[in-house]
Amino acid sequence: MRVFSSLDEFAAAVGERLGASEWLTVTQEQVNTFADATGDHQWIHVDLDKASKGPFGGPIAHGFLTLSLLPQLASTTYRVDGLSMGINYGLNKVRFPQPVKVGSKIRGVAELAEITDVPGGKQAVVTWTIEIDGERKPACVAEFVARMLR
Repeated sequence: MRVFSSLDEFAAAVGERLGASEWLTVTQEQVNTFADATGDHQWIHVDLDKASKGPFGGPIAHGFLTLSLLPQLASTTYRVDGLSMGINYGLNKVRFPQPVKVGSKIRGVAELAEITDVPGGKQAVVTWTIEIDGERKPACVAEFVARMLR
């Protein structure tokens, strides 16, 4: 994990790779829980028998489940000390180039793309690439926007 001692030190890292998270295994239990939370019970996610005969050879995680794991992946990638809070401000762009098969390991790789001043702190755009162990294409590429307040 990369640790920044201040917001100014973090801001100086624009254009740098911030690090890679630990690997995380995506489970069917996570997929089922996400399906219940969102109401998306499409068979490619939750019907094990039908999904095994489908185009992916088994169930896959929801794209939005993969995206929602960013906070967990970020928690093992980098930290900025000296903040009063960080706020999820949104996303600029999100793509899901490759589905995540249940049982796959994923990790997030972060790059600090942009920093701008905002009242009380900075706004950061971090480009996240969520890799799948053993796959050439990433599961997700997302520009995550966060407000970091002193």
